[in-house]
Amino acid sequence: MNWLTKLTPPGVKSIFTKRDTPDNLWMKCPKSGEMIFTADLPGLLHVTPAGHHMRIGPELRFGYTFDDEKYETYPTPSVVMDPLKFKDDQKYTDRLKKSRAKTGSDDAMSIGVGKIHGVEAVALVQNFAFMGGSLGMAAGEGFIAAADIALEKRLPLIAFTAAGGARMQEGALSLMQMPRTTIAVQRLREAGMPYIVVLCDPTTGGVTASYAMLGDVHLAEPGAMIGFAGPRVIEETIREKLPAGFQRAEYLEEKGMVDKVVPRSELRAVLAQILAVLMQTSHAPIENSPDVVSHTETA
Repeated sequence: MNWLTKLTPPGVKSIFTKRDTPDNLWMKCPKSGEMIFTADLPGLLHVTPAGHHMRIGPELRFGYTFDDEKYETYPTPSVVMDPLKFKDDQKYTDRLKKSRAKTGSDDAMSIGVGKIHGVEAVALVQNFAFMGGSLGMAAGEGFIAAADIALEKRLPLIAFTAAGGARMQEGALSLMQMPRTTIAVQRLREAGMPYIVVLCDPTTGGVTASYAMLGDVHLAEPGAMIGFAGPRVIEETIREKLPAGFQRAEYLEEKGMVDKVVPRSELRAVLAQILAVLMQTSHAPIENSPDVVSHTETA
């Protein structure tokens, strides 16, 4: 206690007592360094004023995609929790428990069915917050379940991908999901059901090497990292410096690997237009052009 504290009357001291504030009240934009009030993010569709598209989970993704935020969720199949009894610095089962507590989901995949400007579709969302969205047995079964729902209901399938690759804790069992999901995509193609992929940040590894690059149409969110191996690994392998923006959505659009880079504010309208064409049906009128679609319209 210093001399000034002793002289300060108790009533005056209480006026200037520091109030507790939440740790997540503000966030720093990774692109511009600007501080952003987190309460403003839902109205911005979790896109910062500088244009950085934040990673979002299934609940937000479904809400931003389906009409009036109305959709029906479907459970993903259960699988053996730890088939290899894997342990590194901690048990695989402990990692799963932590991810489930953090995200509220059983694994990385979530399935929803709803309408996009009046056109019904199945949406599969891969949650990067769940162990980096890694592709394991549960994620593979989730993808196949979404494809089965699309086939049963005769609906298009939209996959929002975000993953760091295969799940190392499941070894070869994880790699087996690549051909299994590829077969599921082929079944959709044989049935004439559209399969659209929205590449989100990041989409890499075995996911890129399988269902993420097998769509009838490939869209991508701005700035999304898309590739197989990381830039550092590639540079060390070829011993050359990579071009600026390499493996980013805009670069891949320029090279023809992505059909269109679409800002999140325009994505719902673009999906509706694509679905209407591929399903040979009509969609609800889109009052505003895609570049002025507001959060109210996408909610």
